[in-house]
Amino acid sequence: MQKIIFPPTSDRLPPAADDERAKLGFEAFNERIGRLDDESLAAFLTDAQEEPAVRRLLEATFGGSPFLGNCIAAQCQVFAKILQCGPESVVSDITDRLKADTAGAEDEAAAMRILRQARSSVAMAVGLADIADVWSLEDVVGALSAFADAAIGAALSFLLKRAAERGELELADTEAPEKDCGLTILGMGKLGAKELNYSSDVDLIVIYDPDKAKYLHDRGPQEGYSRMTRALIRLLEERTRDGYVFRMDLRLRPDPSAMPLAISFRAAETYYESLGQNWERAAMIKARPVAGDVALGREFLDVLRPFVWRKHLDFWAIQDVHSIKRQIYAHKGGADIDVEGHNIKLGRGGIREIEFFVQTQQLIWGGRDASLRTPRTIEALEALAASGHIEKETADDLSKCYRFLRRLEHRLQMVADKQTQNIPENGEELAELAAFLGHADSEAFREALLEALRTVEDHYADLFEEETSLSGPGNLVFTGGEPDPDTLETLRSMGFSNPEKVFNLVRVWHHGRYRATRSRRSREILTELMPTLLQELAGTADPDMALAKFDEFLERLPAGVQLFSMLYSNPMLLDLLAEMMGDAPRLAEHLSRNAGLLEAVLEPGFFDEIPDLEALREDLDETLRMARDFQDVLDISRRWVNDRKFQAGVHLLRHPEDVDQVGRGLADIAEASLRALWQPVTEELARRHGHLPPPGMAVLGLGKLGGREMTVSSDLDLIFVYEVPEGVEESDGEKPLAVSQYYGRLAQRYITALTSLTGEGQLYEVDMRLRPSGNAGPLAVSLERFRSYQASEAWTWEHMALTRARVILGDDDLAGRIDDAVSESLTAERDPEKLLASVADMRRRIEDQHKAKSIWKVKYLRGGLVDLEFLSQYWQLRHAHEHPQVLARNTQDAFHRLAEAGVIERDTAELLIDATRLMRRIQGLLRLTVGSDFDEDSASDGIKQTLARAGKPQKPEDEDVDFDT
Repeated sequence: MQKIIFPPTSDRLPPAADDERAKLGFEAFNERIGRLDDESLAAFLTDAQEEPAVRRLLEATFGGSPFLGNCIAAQCQVFAKILQCGPESVVSDITDRLKADTAGAEDEAAAMRILRQARSSVAMAVGLADIADVWSLEDVVGALSAFADAAIGAALSFLLKRAAERGELELADTEAPEKDCGLTILGMGKLGAKELNYSSDVDLIVIYDPDKAKYLHDRGPQEGYSRMTRALIRLLEERTRDGYVFRMDLRLRPDPSAMPLAISFRAAETYYESLGQNWERAAMIKARPVAGDVALGREFLDVLRPFVWRKHLDFWAIQDVHSIKRQIYAHKGGADIDVEGHNIKLGRGGIREIEFFVQTQQLIWGGRDASLRTPRTIEALEALAASGHIEKETADDLSKCYRFLRRLEHRLQMVADKQTQNIPENGEELAELAAFLGHADSEAFREALLEALRTVEDHYADLFEEETSLSGPGNLVFTGGEPDPDTLETLRSMGFSNPEKVFNLVRVWHHGRYRATRSRRSREILTELMPTLLQELAGTADPDMALAKFDEFLERLPAGVQLFSMLYSNPMLLDLLAEMMGDAPRLAEHLSRNAGLLEAVLEPGFFDEIPDLEALREDLDETLRMARDFQDVLDISRRWVNDRKFQAGVHLLRHPEDVDQVGRGLADIAEASLRALWQPVTEELARRHGHLPPPGMAVLGLGKLGGREMTVSSDLDLIFVYEVPEGVEESDGEKPLAVSQYYGRLAQRYITALTSLTGEGQLYEVDMRLRPSGNAGPLAVSLERFRSYQASEAWTWEHMALTRARVILGDDDLAGRIDDAVSESLTAERDPEKLLASVADMRRRIEDQHKAKSIWKVKYLRGGLVDLEFLSQYWQLRHAHEHPQVLARNTQDAFHRLAEAGVIERDTAELLIDATRLMRRIQGLLRLTVGSDFDEDSASDGIKQTLARAGKPQKPEDEDVDFDT
């Protein structure tokens, strides 16, 4: 007897679910063996039944699946090959040969027979591998999906070639009909995700490009390809004596009640861009070209990428998909968990809930995180956990339940090859199913199923069904012509001093007078938010001012549904929003112009410390991988910087004592964005003008960027310095430029990339006045010119500014030479009296230009930040010749080094460091909260308390600090 390799063991095989049915199966099988003409095959199959593993496999199959039993009896030769070579080899061989076998068919009837026999063989091989428990779920659904791809491709190739033979269309390659044919078939749902179930429908969308498809018949491509699609359905779906291949479902195409079966590329694109809905976005996550012109299919999906993966978080998707879920329950009646008759796909706790859980999270986060865009359910769960959007335990639980339910689904469908997901209601049939799955009895199966369904239900409920409470501290009714007395009393008790004004403001919102509240849906969500929103605003130091700022915020919003849905789904955002309205109105104003910034709060780690430079660079680089062109680079970098600056602002608002950390973080954010933009800008210039050889050009940061002391509103002080090898005079491009012209243009383009306004705003303001010769000098200077200027032409104030210079990006060797040039300039011996006179003169000029009219003008106030910086810079220039170690770009660090060198007393250094830190805290908070104009008399208590905390950071536990301190 030939060697048997499958199944490898009988230990993992279930028993016969029905002994009588197993007995009848053996009788039918042996009767068929007795009629075989091939004596060696008959002998092999007879002897194989004596092998314990084969015997147990046949018992389990005949007893549990009449359909598979019939397949084995009808295709003895294929069954023998499975035993001898294994199911993987059989499936692979059939799938690989299918297109060639179908192409050789004499007519449509022969093609249908080939396809159906192939399907029966694959169903048998996959089913036996599943029953024998030698394949994982991924192996099973992968094999079924691969065969479906092959079958659809083979059928389409057959139809395309026949149409070409009739003169209806012209093929690019008659030997490979699908290649560049202008017609693509998208697999949707489980086929698209390569997760096809055992007896699944296949969901398809058929797209054609009339400009690419050479359709010659006078009926035109629209009618012609629709007819071909109908022929494809018949070829695969129609039942014959050999069965069928797949049931086809094209209802996922755009507007199926009005659109033809085959849709033109442009018509489909227009539909999705203008009328596409959230459920269609979810469906497109799994879309994949499975047959026809695959390149066209990929192009179509690439065009739809902005529709599916939106750049802003889409929290309305949660509520919209939940509405679809409720409609399914209403239609299917599967709201309760009960084993008998329960639908494990559509019922509560079923497969669909896991899929909706995953797809909704993907819709929300996938626009920003490309790692979440996998169509496969388990992979998506793992990606969501890895990115921190769900707990790992949640992903593990749902993955385990998904595998359990999909395995159960396959067993249900194996019984009679029916597309069913319903658990039998009959007790006997339930016991048979339990046995077919390998459970000890029906009760053990019941417990396992209920555990899986309840686990899914619990996680699903956490995502979809825990709604914001509408209950408040009392009556809150904002309808009718006159204010409701109880509502006014409730508002008064909450802390609003003018309840009538609150009532009238809320009525304005509900009347849709703002753009954000014009749609019915936005007003509905705002109504649900109202009690929580008012409670959060009432919890601020000045509820009336906070409400007024929220009204201004609302008035500026271009739309409301998106933001209100996000607040509804994430109540903690309301707390932060109220805090900003009450304590940081300037930050609130900025937020009203960029409401999408709130999305950043929901990113994992938002409230943690700002990451270090390397982590920021990696994050931005990863984000920029989604950019398709230079405009995308500009927009994405601006969104990223704004998100990170907003994070820094919120951190400073809540932790003013962390001003040093925030300043460094803001400088690192700027540096990461400067580095990320450099290469795209350079490449843009090089397209026409080519390159210059290394070392190239470096960018120096000065001011608060150089000293890593930035605030949320700081601009960037930059200098561009270049160096080229001797003898190089121009670039090597199509339109070469002289060296100075090339680097001047590169600097200008770089500045434009940083400062230009796009739909996402501006990245930074750039100040170039610190470059050699100031505004009169070129934007970029050679290293030689930079060195000579600093040595013989620079003013004292320019050398003061140079103490904070550091190379942000550029060739390492060039950076080293620039550092040497800076150090050489700063350590030069100076006349102490002349130096002191120059510094004092500069300070007088600044005082004349910038009058400090209150003590809150901490930058220009006598004893304020400018004086502290001037002291630091004067002492460095005065003593660096003898003590080069005193040079430091950061003001506080400089005071520390000056003390270490003995230039100033240690007590003096500590006093100056503390003063600098205090001034920076006050400056940072004022710029964050009210801007440059702060009026102590009219300022809200909330802002005063925030500033008071900034003044006494060493006692953060003091909740109520006297502002006079």
